[in-house]
Amino acid sequence: MTSLDLLLSRFSTDALMEPAPTGDVLHAILSTAMRAPDHGKLRPWRYVLVRGDARPQVAQRIVASMKRLDPAVDPAKIEKRQSRFSTMPLVIALGMHLRPEHKIPLIEQELAVGAAAMNILDALHATGFGGVWVSGDVTYDPELAAELGFPAPHKLAGFLFVGTPRPDAVAPKRRAVDGYVAEWTGGPVQFGADA
Repeated sequence: MTSLDLLLSRFSTDALMEPAPTGDVLHAILSTAMRAPDHGKLRPWRYVLVRGDARPQVAQRIVASMKRLDPAVDPAKIEKRQSRFSTMPLVIALGMHLRPEHKIPLIEQELAVGAAAMNILDALHATGFGGVWVSGDVTYDPELAAELGFPAPHKLAGFLFVGTPRPDAVAPKRRAVDGYVAEWTGGPVQFGADA
């Protein structure tokens, strides 16, 4: 398989089982973040690894955040999130170490965090593991962010669920890229995907 074939075969999945990467393999996967585009070389990405007995503890923080944000939150939603955060082989909290006072605009700092997370997802796939980036309302809760080590102005960008794809994990059918590409010839472009 070529490197391009590898990238084209990657897909997100939460159909994950043990094992998750550990040791030198995990270190190498996380090191791919250091290759992300990063205007100003600020390295605004930060990762909190949640494994083993810490998973149910972080799940409790997620549930508390859900209730704080919406006291009438659906109990089924609580149960689903508590189960997922408690049982995924590895949860990586994606932190954004932001510097609002810096000349590099915040949007570019946040985009660098996203690019680094994508490198990690690609590296997971390249090493036989899998993952999915999840967010939701709790991602934007400053109290939860602070509890995980990201007090304002720092933030969460979401969480990666990481493990080995289960045999029933199937890549979704992807659309062709054609509708998302246009050639500029002097005036505003139109995209087939937007028609």
